[in-house]
Amino acid sequence: MTAGFFPFLDSLVAQAEAHEWLARLAVALAIALIGIWLARWWARGLDRLMTRLQVEVILRSFLRNVAYAFAVVVAVIAALDFAGVPTASLLAVVGTAGLAIGLALKDSLSNIASGVMLIVLRPFHAGDFVQVAGLEGTVDNVRIFQTHLHTIDNRTIILPNSQITAAPIINYNVRGERRVDITLGVSYDADIAAARTSLLHIANDNRRVKTQPAPETFVMELGDTRVSLQLRAWVAADDVAFARSELLDTIHSRFAELGIRIPVQSKEVHVVRREQPGAGEIP
Repeated sequence: MTAGFFPFLDSLVAQAEAHEWLARLAVALAIALIGIWLARWWARGLDRLMTRLQVEVILRSFLRNVAYAFAVVVAVIAALDFAGVPTASLLAVVGTAGLAIGLALKDSLSNIASGVMLIVLRPFHAGDFVQVAGLEGTVDNVRIFQTHLHTIDNRTIILPNSQITAAPIINYNVRGERRVDITLGVSYDADIAAARTSLLHIANDNRRVKTQPAPETFVMELGDTRVSLQLRAWVAADDVAFARSELLDTIHSRFAELGIRIPVQSKEVHVVRREQPGAGEIP
């Protein structure tokens, strides 16, 4: 029986050696799958930690994606190395191909670099109302290639990140308060002091206008047909449109009650009709 056992054992060893590549491939596949699972676990754990630390949404999303991608790359390289694939040569080939692709996709890489700058430097956050590349909207999110905004009338704007970093960025929400400037003209026969006092009362009576800094009025210009006055009032950044509308509506009705006339700009056009030249006359 012993004599028959050793040939059987030798046969198993020979079969195992013959199918060693299958075993290594199975283990490499297991390493890759476990590595991807661990990458997801690591990314979720990092996201929970950043949420607890109150990291801004855009930065948190970017770091989570970078951490996941890095962990997946490490797992795939480890699996290939265990399977016997020469990873050093593979990395050299990938690096060369990456350089060629980078030169061909330099505009896309510029968007990636700009996206990283926007996420790291954070000139705006999700929910901020901004003006970027000459367009206004509320920031939805910043991605690697593009930034997504939506306008007041609910249109979606998708901007390449390189266009954003190449132009001035105006953030209307970052300071929390904004000043509403309302300029209007009154006739020269109006009581300017009474008009300015009325403007201040209107601003102070509005619930959206802040008491500090206090509202102010100025005489801005003595025009041809009107005296230009300006009301300056500070409100919360989200209340600008509502405050402007309410102030204009109240100014219109209050000035009508006080008899303060807001002149309407008009033009006089004089038409001169020339008679037709007679016979023999030069027109």
